[in-house]
Amino acid sequence: MVALAAAVAAATLVAAAPQPRSTARLLKIVALGDSLTAGLGLRADAAFPARLQRALAQKGIAAEVVNAGVSGDTTADGLSRLDWSVPDDSDAVILELGANDALRGIDPAQTRANLDAILKRLAARKLPVLLAGMRAPPNMGAHYTKAFDAIYPDLARTYGAALYPFFLDGVAADRVLNQGDGLHPTAAGVDVIVAKILPQVEELVRRVPAAH
Repeated sequence: MVALAAAVAAATLVAAAPQPRSTARLLKIVALGDSLTAGLGLRADAAFPARLQRALAQKGIAAEVVNAGVSGDTTADGLSRLDWSVPDDSDAVILELGANDALRGIDPAQTRANLDAILKRLAARKLPVLLAGMRAPPNMGAHYTKAFDAIYPDLARTYGAALYPFFLDGVAADRVLNQGDGLHPTAAGVDVIVAKILPQVEELVRRVPAAH
């Protein structure tokens, strides 16, 4: 009888113990971005969100990575669609915007203001964010480049967001890893991006409150 009582008590404690993340409900991570997120020129299963979701699954992290990328979007466009692109049941956000601002020569002060507004609204919703940085094209000149490139680390510090300094790290300017336009990664290029950003995404997952 003593052994039976001990076994029942142990089973009760196990049932009451907090479950590890891998057995919890599916996390919903929204990848809010432009064509680099949307996967321009690629099959849906080769786009960044799909490849990232697969990489997380291989790490034992059950997550849905929602493709909220729209080709051609600037930071202003992302701000204008923020509320419907990041629904109420979202757990975290990967913010990848700014490349089109730089390509169009938009004033970095405006880009900063738009990203600041996005981060402020996500912070108000208590959503952890991974900010994916971008760099200005070298032909924009030193003054523009300095102002633009500083946006991402500055805002990450301001809002306590996780930061991946350059979304195209290891891929930019590599002909083998880019499509014919020289701007958008191939499927192999996306795999490089996913491999490099994965540790920061794992950190983002750790920032999701257990009760969220």
